[in-house]
Amino acid sequence: MTSRRILQAAAVAAAAALAASACSGNGTDKNAGDQGSGDRGPITLATGKDTSGNLQNLLDEWNSAHPRERATITELPTSADAQRQQMVQNAQVKSDAYSVLGLDVTWTAEFAANRWIDQLPAKDFPLDGLLPSAVDTAKYRGKVYAAPYQSNGGMLFYRTDLLTKVKAEAPTTWAEMAAVCKKVLHLPEASKMSCYAGQFDKYEGLTVNFSEAVQSAGGELFDDNGKPTVDTPEAKAGLRWLVDSFKDGTIPKEALTYQEENGREAFQAGKLIFLRQWPYVWNLANETDGSSKVAGKFDVAPLPGMNGPGSSTLGGLNLAVSAFAPHKASARDFIKFLTGEEAQRSNLLKAAVAPTRANLYSQADLQKKFPYLATLGKSIESARPRPKAVRYGDVTAAIQNAIYPVVSGKASPDTALTDLQQQLEKITAE
Repeated sequence: MTSRRILQAAAVAAAAALAASACSGNGTDKNAGDQGSGDRGPITLATGKDTSGNLQNLLDEWNSAHPRERATITELPTSADAQRQQMVQNAQVKSDAYSVLGLDVTWTAEFAANRWIDQLPAKDFPLDGLLPSAVDTAKYRGKVYAAPYQSNGGMLFYRTDLLTKVKAEAPTTWAEMAAVCKKVLHLPEASKMSCYAGQFDKYEGLTVNFSEAVQSAGGELFDDNGKPTVDTPEAKAGLRWLVDSFKDGTIPKEALTYQEENGREAFQAGKLIFLRQWPYVWNLANETDGSSKVAGKFDVAPLPGMNGPGSSTLGGLNLAVSAFAPHKASARDFIKFLTGEEAQRSNLLKAAVAPTRANLYSQADLQKKFPYLATLGKSIESARPRPKAVRYGDVTAAIQNAIYPVVSGKASPDTALTDLQQQLEKITAE
């Protein structure tokens, strides 16, 4: 599952200063894992709220085998922006409170450039067998600074029971989705439902959903050289679809407050026909304990696009060793444990967490339990990463500040992308 933040002015200045020092000289190689001491002892994993429910099980397993190197969890705020801000603030004061950092895939470059995390020793962290897209997010300037722990691709969750009643299949385009919704909403049991939702609150999820709209219209936010490309006809088409969908009710107004859990809860309560979401929702929405009204009544498909299947934004989580951790040998071994095949298989089986080990997508028993694995694999394969920007916090803040007023109906889309292009060019040039 999935980013980002708005720093205080002082934090931005400090981060910029650190980034400048990190980019000068040859200090990156000197920081290759800080392996000199080999210190062992208790460690702390700082990460967002564990929606899987399986993380503590894995920690219990580790602690049973390593009683002198016990691992504990520090759960950070639910918002990814707030998570990053808290990690940044701890790093800036060189706090040893966190040993292992659970980094959104977009944060690795920033934390590596600022020397807040250690380069990982290649001999201990082989990359064979990992998803290439996940490996790419763990690197900065060609060197590995984090271990891919979870991958993620957005998918379209949809109500199979309702689509069957109107003799419709999962849509591949935005127009098809609107047409299917029109038919379904005429059903008596769907009279109080809404068509589609994603994550449109003013946080990293908005950056993700906006990126997907642009990509699914044939555009991109940044080119392969890291240059902003948001002032294009394709980007405008993607933004226009979002704006029009809010205006005509395809996306309900309350989705402007939706983060991942809000959308999941709405879908499980039977309020949505379609939902853009990460795969972790599969198990939760299939619960038969009464918490879900849609258990056994939904399936997943690739995200729709303007003229055909759309493109997901690549999500996921990397694990890195804090540069200020007191017991780094234990931290590295703990990361190897969590990113190993057995732990990833456990996360998939118990929490539908997308693994970064490629072979888990093709195992017959897993495919039988999770029929969506092939769809998820395709989503991740075609997913586009967000930019590896050293100032990613400023990049995503600029996107959110530009796009949220537009989808909220408080600003014109005509000039928003022109202004955003100028802002992003300035941020990435500094």
